[in-house]
Amino acid sequence: MIAAQDLHTEFQFPQEAESQLSSDTDFEDPDGKNAKAGKGMGAKKGRKALGDKAKGGGAARVPGLGRVNGHHQENGMENMTLFEVVKMGKSATQSVVDDWIEAYKNDRDVALLDLINFFIQCSGCKGAVSGEMFRNMQNSEIIRKMTEEFDEDSGDYPLTMSGPQWKKFRISFCDFIAVLVRQCQYSIIYDEYMMDTVISLLTGLSDSQVRAFRHTSTLAAMKLMTALVNVALNLSINMDNTQRQYEAERNKVVAKRANDRLELLLQKRKELQENQDEIENMMNAIFKGVFIHRYRDAIAEIRAICIEEIGMWMKLYSDAFLNDSYLKYVGWTMHDKQGEVRLKCLTALQSLFYNRELGARLELFTSRFKDRIVSMTLDKEYDVAVQAIKLLTLVLQSSDEVLTAEDCESVYHLVYSAHRPIAVSAGEFLFKKLFSHRGPEEEGLPRRGRQSLNGSLIKTTVFFFLESELHEHGAYLVDSLWECASDLLKDWETMISLLLDEPMPGEEALTDRQETALVEILLCAVRQACECHPPVGRGTGKRVLSAKEKKTQLDDRTRITEMFAVALPLLLAKYCVDIDKVTNLLQIPKYFDLDIYTTGRLEKHLDALLRQFWEVVDKHTDTEVLEACSSTYHYLCNEEFTIFNRVDIARSQLLDELVDKYSRLLEDFLQEGEEPDDDDAYQVLSTLKKISSFHNAHDLSKWDLFASNYRLLNTGLQNGDMPEQIVIHAMQCTHYIILWHLAKVSDGSSLKGDMVTLRKQMRAFSLMCQRYLNSINTAVKEQAFTILCDLLLIFSHQMMSSGREQLEPLVYTPDSSLQAEMLNFILDQVFIDQDDDNNSTDGQDEASKIEALHKRRNLLAAYCKLIIYNVVEMNTGADIFKQYMRFYNDYGDIIKETMSKTRQIDKIQCAKTLVLSLQTLFNEMLSELGFNFDRSSSSFCGIKELARRFSLTFGLDQMKTREAIAMLHKDGIEFAFKEPSPQGEGSPPLNLAFLDILSEFSSKLMRQDKRTVHLYLERFMTFQMALQREDCWLPLISYRNSLQAGGDDDTMSVISGISSRGSSVRSKKAKPATTSKRKLPEEENSCSSSDAVWMNREQNVQTPVMMLSPHLSSTILRDPKKMRPEENYTMPEEQHPPQPVPTQQQSHQHHQAAMDYNTQVTWMLTQRQQAEARQQQERVSMHYTKMRNHMQQAIRRGSGLMEDDEEPIVEDVMMSSEDINEGMDFDTMDIDLPASKNRRERTELKPDYFDPSSIMDDSVLNVSMY
Repeated sequence: MIAAQDLHTEFQFPQEAESQLSSDTDFEDPDGKNAKAGKGMGAKKGRKALGDKAKGGGAARVPGLGRVNGHHQENGMENMTLFEVVKMGKSATQSVVDDWIEAYKNDRDVALLDLINFFIQCSGCKGAVSGEMFRNMQNSEIIRKMTEEFDEDSGDYPLTMSGPQWKKFRISFCDFIAVLVRQCQYSIIYDEYMMDTVISLLTGLSDSQVRAFRHTSTLAAMKLMTALVNVALNLSINMDNTQRQYEAERNKVVAKRANDRLELLLQKRKELQENQDEIENMMNAIFKGVFIHRYRDAIAEIRAICIEEIGMWMKLYSDAFLNDSYLKYVGWTMHDKQGEVRLKCLTALQSLFYNRELGARLELFTSRFKDRIVSMTLDKEYDVAVQAIKLLTLVLQSSDEVLTAEDCESVYHLVYSAHRPIAVSAGEFLFKKLFSHRGPEEEGLPRRGRQSLNGSLIKTTVFFFLESELHEHGAYLVDSLWECASDLLKDWETMISLLLDEPMPGEEALTDRQETALVEILLCAVRQACECHPPVGRGTGKRVLSAKEKKTQLDDRTRITEMFAVALPLLLAKYCVDIDKVTNLLQIPKYFDLDIYTTGRLEKHLDALLRQFWEVVDKHTDTEVLEACSSTYHYLCNEEFTIFNRVDIARSQLLDELVDKYSRLLEDFLQEGEEPDDDDAYQVLSTLKKISSFHNAHDLSKWDLFASNYRLLNTGLQNGDMPEQIVIHAMQCTHYIILWHLAKVSDGSSLKGDMVTLRKQMRAFSLMCQRYLNSINTAVKEQAFTILCDLLLIFSHQMMSSGREQLEPLVYTPDSSLQAEMLNFILDQVFIDQDDDNNSTDGQDEASKIEALHKRRNLLAAYCKLIIYNVVEMNTGADIFKQYMRFYNDYGDIIKETMSKTRQIDKIQCAKTLVLSLQTLFNEMLSELGFNFDRSSSSFCGIKELARRFSLTFGLDQMKTREAIAMLHKDGIEFAFKEPSPQGEGSPPLNLAFLDILSEFSSKLMRQDKRTVHLYLERFMTFQMALQREDCWLPLISYRNSLQAGGDDDTMSVISGISSRGSSVRSKKAKPATTSKRKLPEEENSCSSSDAVWMNREQNVQTPVMMLSPHLSSTILRDPKKMRPEENYTMPEEQHPPQPVPTQQQSHQHHQAAMDYNTQVTWMLTQRQQAEARQQQERVSMHYTKMRNHMQQAIRRGSGLMEDDEEPIVEDVMMSSEDINEGMDFDTMDIDLPASKNRRERTELKPDYFDPSSIMDDSVLNVSMY
């Protein structure tokens, strides 16, 4: 029997347990009641005696004497292993287990060996446990042997492999263990042999350093524990039944009492108690030998398995497990760093709170960990946050007093979350909290109407919406509540009654603010019912509706039309002067089924609606109201419906009146010699707003408004005193006129001369907008710039695509003056210093600043689109790109995307633009600081950092960017040597410091291109420049070094690289440098641009003359004392210096420079060699220590020491490596069953005191014990 360890946590099974799983009380075994075969036999594997059938080892075979699934097989199926049968998944698990039990009864050693090999093979190990190993070796020795035979080539094993077959294998694996215990629960598991051996093996494997062993054995042990919990539950039920039978029999009168039955019941209860004690010991061994260690394993999957199963134990056998001693592990693990583990904690707790009886027993746990659960609603993993909210909903259902008002409010605001599952879960929580409680006074209320229960709930919704202070997010609130409160939100009859009907005596009427919120919720509910998809930002797209959903959608739309066709005119009449209410109400007709106006004989209500539209247009000048009315008119004017003529007549009459009024007012407004007053300007502006709003959705070409608008704009430009709003709306209206004209020309429905007219109007209007770019009014300039960007993009060369070549006369290309003015506008209006922006927005709130920033971002994006679509020259983007670092927080994403798009269009031109932006900044710095600037100044460091950022945008594929990077270096070198030194001969060129900036791009050059760029650099260098070592020449030195590094890539990578764990030292055999350099002929000639002539291959064969870096011919460094310049530097034979120098002088200078340079290189390489030698010495020392430990353990075992006397092996796998390390000791903690409480158990199995910091957040360290 397994002895229970002396630990804090013990399984104490209650004497009274309720039946929760099974009513099966038949514990009679076919071969004898609870027969315990082999009881009293030693369980130490060293003392096991295997039969002859166990000899020979090899893979485990399916037992059963030629039977699979209970049938005799003739095709060799009997030779399949247990692993193969479970992997196939075709055979019934019950039959496989029955065959194994039959074999176990015949020869339990052979069958047990098959089961052991089954677990080994399920871990992905290719080895097998032989009979001799099983008989003579300890568990730790067997596991070490299996580890040596483990396949290290792949990290995959059955539980982690992908594919449907392996997913089924995991299910079959778990089913096999459950069925095995269920079938053996009457006799075999009590024989003190099978379960002891299996538990000992799984415990040892679960402590292995090999992830596959640890993962598989932990899953097996946890499923084994779950199966034992079911057995213990059945035993508890049977004990209760037996006790009741005994009490009933004993309470009988003496005459009717059967003493033999009493003795039988006492004997049965005693046997059940003994069985329960053994099951208790088995579960204690698994819990303390596996769970206590693995629930804090380094692998998240293993931790998740443990938490999932302990939740199952608490649910299945709550009397034994649902207490604070086990709940604390779930509470602690809620602080786990991995989301999947936290998710398992929450799902485990949900299964407990679903049962109200179990939830009542979680009060202490809830009070202790409630704050953590509430904080998890804001978890970075969305799935975890969703389950945390659902758990709080269950907690709320179990008790209203657990969650405080602050706890609830932290969940309430999540109904506005952009992640829909979180919002829906929060909506369900809100509905349960606010809407689910009904008082006795609400039982007799009507179902619909103002006095109904829904009327009260709708008011509550409005109050919550207003208190949340997120009034622009009504659609998100409705979407969050839609799944749990759709009946409430679809009660439009009650909403209309609340808006139109007078309040009853004693009833508090809705305030104006509450009515506005109710109208918004009403519109959002109508939209949600008709569109059947979440609002913007909460879904990836429209999902396909089922037949039932489509029918519900049609029914709702019909109901909306019938109801609001009558009520909407009344609502518009009541709230006609309220801007917010009217704007929302005007959008409701867009969700009507317009056929119902005819089929339902509702034409009179349509006429009433159109009259209200007329009233709204007449009374309002707000843009939002006018645009809502215009879009609704556009929806109603559909030629497919019979109401089209009626609506079209009303629209034409409205527009005729507006155009006539505008013409009269404009004539009076533009009369010469008279000063227009404010009233005239207001009348013109209001009428122009209405016309412009309708022109957005309706074609007003037949009224020919271009001449009037152009005259108005021209007059404003000449006089300079035109109100800005009139100019803005006149430009917008004229823009719509041109676009509608272009639409007619593109469709081919225009007359012959319309294209010429359109061309003239477009060019005249573009010139007008260009002139307004110089206006003193910022709003006017922004409007002119936006319209210009749209026009240039629409009338660019791309308008001829898709077979529209006839539009070629309309193509408009901006001239250089227009491009310059637009670029200056961007630089002046968008790239504004933060201080200037703050000064200009004094007194404005944060929202106004954000809105202003959003407007500037739109302006910049509009101009960047012109660059991307090649409307303006790409080099104009240099002034944009140079602002990348300075305005990174505001516009970094836009500028970065522009660089990416331009690179896709033309890599070389994009590179030229980038280097041009750096040159522009460099020139600005020179003009500000002078040519004697400090290279450590913030300005220069900022340019260098910008160059580094530019370099990162080129990515890792050097082949794709080869030509662009080479051209970038070419332009940079030319710029560096372009201007001579202002200090005269002998001083560095004016722009030489630019080479320091250019070196940031050297890492993007390919190896052979570095040599070519270096050669091109030498064309601009004199021989004296190469010998300079003053500080002013450091940019040239550092740039040359960055180019020379590529020549010795292979050598330096070997020297600086640190070999990985277990790798051997590189060979010290020298080999020529040329063999280590891979040659790519196809790459050498890939630079095919017009400027690529400078990359000449006949100069690319050898290292240039000016390159003074040594050529190391071996991966092993030479002794610095033995290195000679003539060994490390060889003058190329066919190269000549740019300037004629006598041979002796040249040789002497080269030799001296090489000596100076080689001294630095030699010192650097020597330091690296010494560091590598120290690391190698440390590895040798570690290996010697491991060998010594191996030898000590072998001597200790060889001298006959008993295992209980060994020193405890504390080698937990909290943060162990997932790989198999060469030479690592794999001794693990073994629980050889049965055994007494040995020293190992007393010293190692400490379940309650550990350091969880390696896998848990810091906050868990503050969690106290119960």
